[in-house]
Amino acid sequence: MKGERLRFDGWIAGVGTTSGTRLVVGHWTRSPFGPFSDVMIQHPDGERLLLAPSAAVADFVAATYRFERVEVVAVTVRRGGSEWSIQAGPLSLHLSTGSRSPLGWLLRAVPAPLVRSRRWAALCDIPARLMPGVRTVGSAVPGRREWYGAHDLWPILAADAVLGGAGLGVLAPLDPPVEFGFGSAPRRPALVRVTTTVELAAAPP
Repeated sequence: MKGERLRFDGWIAGVGTTSGTRLVVGHWTRSPFGPFSDVMIQHPDGERLLLAPSAAVADFVAATYRFERVEVVAVTVRRGGSEWSIQAGPLSLHLSTGSRSPLGWLLRAVPAPLVRSRRWAALCDIPARLMPGVRTVGSAVPGRREWYGAHDLWPILAADAVLGGAGLGVLAPLDPPVEFGFGSAPRRPALVRVTTTVELAAAPP
């Protein structure tokens, strides 16, 4: 028996910094929790931190991915053209994106209903595995399974991040891959338009 399936539509931005800290921002315009944004941070020593805007979001994300620390803080995302500004508790992050990539143009050509399907995500998992750490289907914790369907992609060309008052350096590859879930964001910093489906474990009879 299959469990309940929850769908999240929005954007994921993944960046590395020269300090070794890697960041993944989720900006969800439609979700079972309403619109929200969250930030996952992995420090050079491997510690993983979730910054979530509410206890409900924090509980759900922490039950789907793996973290050593979880903090509930105000999270805001503002977009102006190619510029994105993220404020999340102790984190201030500014991103600049470039022109849509060739892969982004290819993804835009795929009909949206197909991109949102689990079959499409499973098919895309085959070429995705050519990129270190990247997966589109899998499970991070027992009892939950995920599918990622990408609609579009832009390169991130610059990042300015301050965490707890300390600068994290300039933009760098997201390397090594982050370890929140079953897969990582791409090594090359990117902003991806995505639909994520999370299947919960079926309730016992």
